[in-house]
Amino acid sequence: MNISKRHKNTESHEVRNEPASTGMKGRFMTFGAFVRKEFFHILRDKRTILILLGIPVVQIILFGFALSTELKNINVAVMVPVQDEMTRQIVERIDESEYFTVKKILSLPEEIDKVLRNGSADFVISFSPRFEDKIYTAEGSQIQLITDATDTNTATAVAMYSSNIIQSYFNEKYPNAPARGVQPNLRMLYNPQMKSAYTFVPGVMGLIMMLICAMMTSISIVRETEMGTMEVLLVSPVRPFYIILSKMVPYFVLSCVSFSLILILSVFLLGIPIAGSFTVLCALSLLYIFVSLSLGLLISTVVKTQITAMLASGMVLMMPVIFLSGMIFPIESMHQILQWISSIVPAQWYISAVKKLMIEGLSFSYVIKEFIVLSVMALFLVTVSLKKFKYRLE
Repeated sequence: MNISKRHKNTESHEVRNEPASTGMKGRFMTFGAFVRKEFFHILRDKRTILILLGIPVVQIILFGFALSTELKNINVAVMVPVQDEMTRQIVERIDESEYFTVKKILSLPEEIDKVLRNGSADFVISFSPRFEDKIYTAEGSQIQLITDATDTNTATAVAMYSSNIIQSYFNEKYPNAPARGVQPNLRMLYNPQMKSAYTFVPGVMGLIMMLICAMMTSISIVRETEMGTMEVLLVSPVRPFYIILSKMVPYFVLSCVSFSLILILSVFLLGIPIAGSFTVLCALSLLYIFVSLSLGLLISTVVKTQITAMLASGMVLMMPVIFLSGMIFPIESMHQILQWISSIVPAQWYISAVKKLMIEGLSFSYVIKEFIVLSVMALFLVTVSLKKFKYRLE
């Protein structure tokens, strides 16, 4: 009896000390084995590879759409070297329009680029000096329309709306004697060729990364639970947190490959330059991929089947990304409630930062806000997901 007890105690002591005896190196080797297992599982599944690598390539090539939408409440800055009665009336006419809201009156040409870069204005109307005095002279007066052409559809619509308002003013004031030099002169910044690819590539990048990362992570974890294999993993010597992490690592790596393919196609096939810092753009994209993976992990804690996970990560996430991220429709033209809702859509911050870095060529200081917001989102999603995740299956 005593021998049996002593043998049982010794056996339980050995089992209890077994995980500790493996040491830190053994834990990392076990974690690496889980990661390799997940990689092999993904590589054997042709459908997963098609979704991860095939769909981004197809979408970035075939997503050449051009949607013309009605714009409202576009922020306008007006450059008037010397204000006179005529310029004042034109500015009032523009401000009264439902399409524009005059935010600033500038006096120096150097201020134009500044207000466009910091986002305080989306559109600038520049009057030539002594506008009213020179309107009937041989030299004439000039009006220049300066817009951010990173979004070609918005830039074209803004130019058309403002030109019509200005022409309407002069037709009313001088119906029989048209003034000289009042034909607006349009100047497109950042995208003078008006390539539509400049508009859709940042949006497609945000859409693809969000859907693929969230969908693949949620399906992968739910599949283990649905098939009953998650319980086997959770009782292994590796901590449950590292098991979840090991399932996310392969998708993080493959998402980075997908991001690289998108960049290569954008630069060499579509001719879009990376005007800003490539390092900052990559760091931002890695952070956004992590946010998307964390969102997929959160979905996996809520749903119980693969079909539900696919619908939640696909359809439910797709609609906000397309309609509330600024990908197609300008956020400024939305209802105030929708603008508040759009602020919690990670793709909005990513797309905005990609436009600033990739197309406008701005520095890191102009995207600090986007980095902070995405970092807070990542921390929040990971914390909530890990707390809600059921480490003990029912």
